[in-house]
Amino acid sequence: MTVVEEKAVMQHEERERRVSITASIVGGQAEAAAANEAERHQGFIESLRLYPKAAAWSVLLSTAIIMEGFDKTLINGLLAVPQFQRDFGEQLHGGSWEIASAWQAGLTNGALIGEICGLMLNGIIADRFGYKKTMIGALTLTALLIFVVFFAQSLVQLLIGLIFMGLPWGVFQTLTVTYAGEVAPTALRPYLTTYVNLCWVIGQFIGSGVLKAVSERTDEWAYRIPYGLQWIWPLPLIIGIFLAPESPWWLVRKERYDEAKAMLIRLTSENSLEFNLDHTIAQMKQVNDFEKSVGEGTSYLDCFRGVNLRRTEVTCGVWLVQTMCGATFMGYSTYFYRQAGLDVDNAFTLSLAQYSLGAIGVFVSWFMMPHVGRRRLYVVGQALLFCLLLIIGFCAIADNNSSAAQWAIGSMLLVFTFTYNCTIGPVCYSLVAELPSNRLRQKTVVLARSAFQIGSVMTNILTTRQLNPGAWNWGPFSAFFWAGTGLFMLIWSFFRLPEPKGRTYGELDVLFEMGVSARKFKTTTINTDEHMAAVVEQKLPADNIVETKS
Repeated sequence: MTVVEEKAVMQHEERERRVSITASIVGGQAEAAAANEAERHQGFIESLRLYPKAAAWSVLLSTAIIMEGFDKTLINGLLAVPQFQRDFGEQLHGGSWEIASAWQAGLTNGALIGEICGLMLNGIIADRFGYKKTMIGALTLTALLIFVVFFAQSLVQLLIGLIFMGLPWGVFQTLTVTYAGEVAPTALRPYLTTYVNLCWVIGQFIGSGVLKAVSERTDEWAYRIPYGLQWIWPLPLIIGIFLAPESPWWLVRKERYDEAKAMLIRLTSENSLEFNLDHTIAQMKQVNDFEKSVGEGTSYLDCFRGVNLRRTEVTCGVWLVQTMCGATFMGYSTYFYRQAGLDVDNAFTLSLAQYSLGAIGVFVSWFMMPHVGRRRLYVVGQALLFCLLLIIGFCAIADNNSSAAQWAIGSMLLVFTFTYNCTIGPVCYSLVAELPSNRLRQKTVVLARSAFQIGSVMTNILTTRQLNPGAWNWGPFSAFFWAGTGLFMLIWSFFRLPEPKGRTYGELDVLFEMGVSARKFKTTTINTDEHMAAVVEQKLPADNIVETKS
């Protein structure tokens, strides 16, 4: 066969593939339309009655983030524990002990580098083996790697342990939110995805409580007890996830429709008269087939092609906001309070209050999202954080050494935490789960989280130098710097961030395909089913369009 003949055969096979997909979309259009209409009009209570088991399984998987929040709190929190400073740090001229700023950044960024590697591997492994197997493998690896940090005798050993622990941490950061976004209907999606942020706060609260309890110890158990408590989490999670259903969207992407239907049965209420399994599978298949028909693959490169380039940019930008808005202060809160002049006990007490307010903030966001929407909450939240950072900086200018200024700065950081967790913190997880396409959701979320981690590496290097007395020693004055980066991201969000509130995944596909501007997403009216069929037909030769319609 000549090269010309081979090319002709390949073109014919491609046309046949597109014809088959178009016929599938048109043929299942009525069933998919019925499912779209039903999902669009389901309220929160109705959706919860229909999908109570989906909510429960999503909450279970998200518990892995409580574990990770606890684990990661130890990295920065131990920097403020006196015994950890004496055993691993260096003595300053005044007689106090401190972990060098280079090592502070190294420990945090070592974990982040591991997380980035874990994220990129996760996008490939989870797509091939499914969410359940990937999560169980990551939890098993976590249980083994805890031995390294628990028995570490030097900063080098601790760094090696944290780098490798970052690998499974990267898996948990994306699989939990992706699973929540795929098992939940439109009305439940914002709550189950933003619950992931609440899990971070719960884990951080538990971690801070443990550190406060051991902070006065004068032996090695001041830091070995917190590390050892990490073993509590993996085994119960492995058992629970083993029993959980796989994501039906992942099964549809693998064309395992009978298994997807079986998983839907496990995710929904029994004997529901208002729910049609076949229609819902047809809806998922329609979205998947539409994305295939417009040439969408499943590789990382496909995230940067065509319409998906915009979706990747927006998703990455959404997560970058979290690290560029000054939220790094919260991760170093205990250490920040110490550098602001508070003693160890008061510093940890304020950290606990901070995380308590964070949890309350997530609940407040749940009440605001149905009325305000994701985009407005995100933009307004950034504006408020910008103002709070300016206030913190001006408090330092007033008198950084007075008790009143120290407590004022601490109070503003509490308000900052509450505002962050009412807006940017939880809403981010809803946005990153909704904005990517179905076929590229896992890889797009991985890229977005990787962008966040790369940004976090830079912000951690800067923050440790800004706060450390042995480095730049900016203290609270560093709030001015992060106010500037926050303002930049606020401007980006205003012009680039769309509103996905109330939209099904199919509707979001169509809005991006049409090139609707970010500020018009909320008001644009579309007919999803007709547009999907029309787009596919436009990509076929005229004779094939006739064949499809005959």
